[in-house]
Amino acid sequence: MSTVCCLLTVGAFVVLAYIYREVIVKGKSCTSKVKLHGKTVIVTGSNTGIGKQTAIDLARRGARVILACRSRPRGEAALEEVKRESNSDQVVFMQCDLGSLKSVRSFAENFLKTESRLDLLINNAGLMLPGRTEDGLGMMFGINHIGHFLLTNLLLDRLKQCGPSRVVNVSSVGHNFGKIDFDCLNKHKALGLGSSFFEVFQTYSHSKLCNVLFTHELAKRLQGTTVTCYSLHPGAINSEFARNTSSLLQLVLTPMTSFFFKNTVQGAQTTLHCALQEGLEPLNGRYFSNCTPRSLFAKAKDDVASKKLWELSERLSGLA
Repeated sequence: MSTVCCLLTVGAFVVLAYIYREVIVKGKSCTSKVKLHGKTVIVTGSNTGIGKQTAIDLARRGARVILACRSRPRGEAALEEVKRESNSDQVVFMQCDLGSLKSVRSFAENFLKTESRLDLLINNAGLMLPGRTEDGLGMMFGINHIGHFLLTNLLLDRLKQCGPSRVVNVSSVGHNFGKIDFDCLNKHKALGLGSSFFEVFQTYSHSKLCNVLFTHELAKRLQGTTVTCYSLHPGAINSEFARNTSSLLQLVLTPMTSFFFKNTVQGAQTTLHCALQEGLEPLNGRYFSNCTPRSLFAKAKDDVASKKLWELSERLSGLA
């Protein structure tokens, strides 16, 4: 009898695990069948993870896809992979280091000179790492927010010319744990100063809140134009995001992430939904998770904070 009970327990566990994987982990998929022939897309951080999968999907749909990546060797390797997987030769690598305001400006200038269209800007790149950018900004504030803020503003006129167009900002559910300490930003040009794992995660959460507030403020400033914007949580992804953490931590986390986290194809679905789904224009500025618009806490749609962050970002990025 005990053997039968044991087998039943194992069987029930396997069934529940399968349901969890298929329903909770896998989540919804982008259902849009739209084709993108004649359209041009930029995807930052597209040499790896969900950025690369997003680029592959968009290239398969016929888009001209610009891979905006910091590392030339990794970007050029991704270029060949995206071309091969999408069976498209309309894929281009252009170097863009979001941790360098000079690099972002150079990328935008080069893009505007060589490309006549921009229909989708997908601000996907991000990292969870302490340190400083070459401009003296906190690493996560500089790359996760300021670099994308500057890039978006430099390309906004082209997006408006080619409308209807969209800006998609990849944030995280981690924004719920974030806050914006403007005193710290004004004094240290950083969202946090600690280097412990908890402090780094906290600063990462702050930077993801910046993404959502940026989207909220951008949507207000885009009213009356043919450009809309959206922020999103892609899900917990089993990708190379943790490549900058210790090898011991990666070894411990690998079995857990392999089962409980989305793969990169699944993780790209909400990004693709926000980029492609027809009829999203009335939801301009909204936050999405699992291909569904979600409600935000008050701090993530605070008009005063979003305006203050915008004005500070203009000053720190050299736009003001």
